[in-house]
Amino acid sequence: MIDASAWVPQRRKRVFIVGFRDCVSFDFKHLARPKTSPTLADILHGTDEAPEFPYTVSIRGNTRVDERYTLSNHLWQYLQDYATKHSKKGNGFGCSVFSANDVARTLSARYHKDGSEILIAQRGKNPRRLTPRECARLMGFDALESKQTVIPVSDTQAYRQFGNSVVVPLVDAIAREMIPGSCVLRNSRRHRERSCSRSCC
Repeated sequence: MIDASAWVPQRRKRVFIVGFRDCVSFDFKHLARPKTSPTLADILHGTDEAPEFPYTVSIRGNTRVDERYTLSNHLWQYLQDYATKHSKKGNGFGCSVFSANDVARTLSARYHKDGSEILIAQRGKNPRRLTPRECARLMGFDALESKQTVIPVSDTQAYRQFGNSVVVPLVDAIAREMIPGSCVLRNSRRHRERSCSRSCC
């Protein structure tokens, strides 16, 4: 089981299974990990980035997240009451509000419902959901590309898809660690094929 928090700012533990037909020296312990652990500040929209409709808008020269991602008073109160009710019962259900310096909980496919598992604190107003672009970054989709990942679907579908996805840079690290073993098997196969062809001549 690997926690993706070394690659992206969320605690996301998942089981990965790698198989080779023959024995090779692959070991998950050898995965190349980033030197520093990321925080939400690395994936949240910045005031100096170019506005991206419909997620962000420009206000007096600064980029801001569109207000539609801020929770309404009604929804925010509901989530707080829900958390309080379950806290009294000893349950762990409820909403989680994070700052830019934090590492988030796991992004899930149900995020489109109310965003309660990862809410972002805002000064002077209710917390907000992540935008689909921030969810893409949270899953590492923009980490390995020079261009941003195209999101051609609605917010609801985007939240579902990113919540069901794997963390891209983690899978990339696993694939890179697999390459030496794959090359050994390929060279071994070529050697056997050459030996077979000589013996058949």
